[in-house]
Amino acid sequence: MKTIDDIKKVAVLGAGTMGPGIAQIYAMGGCTVTMWTRSEATREKAIASLRTQLDTFEAEDMLAEPKEAIFNRISFALTVEECVAGADFIQETIVEKAEAKQELYAQLAEIVPEDVIIASNTSALNIFEIIPEKLLPQQIICHWYAPPHVIPLVEVVKSEQAPQEYADVAIELLKKCGKTAVYMKKFIKGYIVNRLQQCLNREVFYLLDNGYCDAEAIDLAAKASFVPRAVVLGLLKRADFGGLDMTANNYKNRSYTMPEHGDEMPRTLAEHVERGELGIKTGRGFYDYSDVDIEELKIKRDKQLFEIFKVAKKFMDDPV
Repeated sequence: MKTIDDIKKVAVLGAGTMGPGIAQIYAMGGCTVTMWTRSEATREKAIASLRTQLDTFEAEDMLAEPKEAIFNRISFALTVEECVAGADFIQETIVEKAEAKQELYAQLAEIVPEDVIIASNTSALNIFEIIPEKLLPQQIICHWYAPPHVIPLVEVVKSEQAPQEYADVAIELLKKCGKTAVYMKKFIKGYIVNRLQQCLNREVFYLLDNGYCDAEAIDLAAKASFVPRAVVLGLLKRADFGGLDMTANNYKNRSYTMPEHGDEMPRTLAEHVERGELGIKTGRGFYDYSDVDIEELKIKRDKQLFEIFKVAKKFMDDPV
């Protein structure tokens, strides 16, 4: 059974939205990384993303070695077989479509040795239900958040058939790469953070759909209250400080009532999507980005996230 000392080569399957950032982090952790992409065009985009990301890390003084040394540990393959050859750990990051994942995992079942740990980055699918049964004893999930090279959190959960040691190795590997790995005792769709965010979204769109406030007011209120407070206290320690009796009284007094039809598509969201206003990718969403350099905006986002997560790490290392 592999230990953390055995993890030398990582195969990253998929070079789209998440792949380049994930590959960079594994390479920064000292691993040799091979990325699989189906096309030359996707490979070139991934290379450009890696260059930009490493430039930002260098500018923020967040690299322990020259950026070229990190970049040179990353290579590309146009076939799955070439990518996973000799890999000790596989990180799958392909599109969130069951058919695509089934096809890929059917390939892996034929070519991957039994002692290789396979981790999926799936967000919406129960990967344990759609992969070949043969792979279940080596299958885990390492669920990253976008942008993966910046957001520290990775949620880890194993299949029922996989040994606990595989989850432990993954957590050690992620910590070695500078990530905050959180272990989940069993699988649930949405994991921790996506489920919390979905609850918030339900209320956000209720406020928007019913005209209580606009998007800017919601964002400002969140940034000026519970979001920075959570950096210090989280969610449950905040309740301890406020008093669990007060939290209990909120339930008893029904100070909050769940929005009716909260699971239906919010009208405000549907209207934006119907107009093709999908966010920065189209130049407009809740905000107007039509006169903004999107790549420069992403760099600014990353730098500001670095700054806030540096503060967050300081507090997590010395908690209240």
